[in-house]
Amino acid sequence: MLQIPFYDPKKTYQENFEQGPFGDFANSQKLARIGEPKFNFLGQKVYLPFGIPAGPLLNAKFVKAAFKKGFDLCVYKTVRTRAYPCHPWPNVLGVKVKGDLTLTQAENNLQAEMSYSEPLSITNSFGVPSMDPDFWQQDMAEAVQDAGQGQVLIGSFQGSKKEGGSAKDLIQDYALAARLVKATGAKILEANLSCPNEGTTDLLCFDTARVRLIAEKIKNEIGNTPLILKLAYFKEEEHLRNYLRQVGPLVDGLSVINTIAAPIVNLFGQQALPGEGRLRSGVCGAAIKWAGLDMVRRLSKFRQEFGQKFSIIGVGGVTEPTDYFDYKEAGADAVMSATGAMWHPDLALKILELQNKKG
Repeated sequence: MLQIPFYDPKKTYQENFEQGPFGDFANSQKLARIGEPKFNFLGQKVYLPFGIPAGPLLNAKFVKAAFKKGFDLCVYKTVRTRAYPCHPWPNVLGVKVKGDLTLTQAENNLQAEMSYSEPLSITNSFGVPSMDPDFWQQDMAEAVQDAGQGQVLIGSFQGSKKEGGSAKDLIQDYALAARLVKATGAKILEANLSCPNEGTTDLLCFDTARVRLIAEKIKNEIGNTPLILKLAYFKEEEHLRNYLRQVGPLVDGLSVINTIAAPIVNLFGQQALPGEGRLRSGVCGAAIKWAGLDMVRRLSKFRQEFGQKFSIIGVGGVTEPTDYFDYKEAGADAVMSATGAMWHPDLALKILELQNKKG
């Protein structure tokens, strides 16, 4: 049964930022932990390799609440080297999807709705907003300190294009963002490559040559601090294979997937999200679980084939406890949930309970 979401879709991004989190995330109840953490994730011991990916944890208040509810891997929302505005409200809508949102289906219109029901799928369209570093560095440092025993804060960041800027400028901006995030004390960093408008192709993560340059530049900047790359769904097998040959040895983790984009319309067939360039919007939730699992399986296969050591973080459609175990069985070293966690603040607790039953 869906609960009150900790991010309220009826409110603007700024209202959520200032007033949230909501629902059970707003109370002070804390999940009790027993014994010592036994799972290793990129050099950090955690009780459960499960958490919330970049997106809904807007600031330290949200991160602190997530840690209390047992989400041991929390990703602070993606930040930039300068302030960046959010898309106009609404930013989250329910969507009607029958079964899996295949890539073929994603070429056709999906109807949005203001209500939310299970199996839960939504669309989100924020535009990767960011506060100025003067704010988020201090706030992220606070979130780092909020991690209890067996928990870790992951700092997500991305570079930004500047008008008239070159590819080299974008790479330098990624490196600067990484440096600013590392200065907060975050023990693990994640570079967002899966949002549109920053690459030479539709998504930067598909541009193998450029991603390799970015990864090399970031690693030179942050040294031994673990680096995760956030990726989208790769359709072509050979593309992914070649990608891993070049990028796999450079990074410590790959997080898959973000969303699957589709045209989102209202009841009358009109663009549901106002503003230029917002007809197509990322869909997440139950409808994309197939894609997340498929990417995890393929990454696991190629990792073994190439003898590589990167960790795999499975994301997409984790809305109930059994989804966590599906991802682990597919080869994920860690699992994260955004949509599911938003409407199920007790999801980490339920996974722990099921894991204890399994022994």
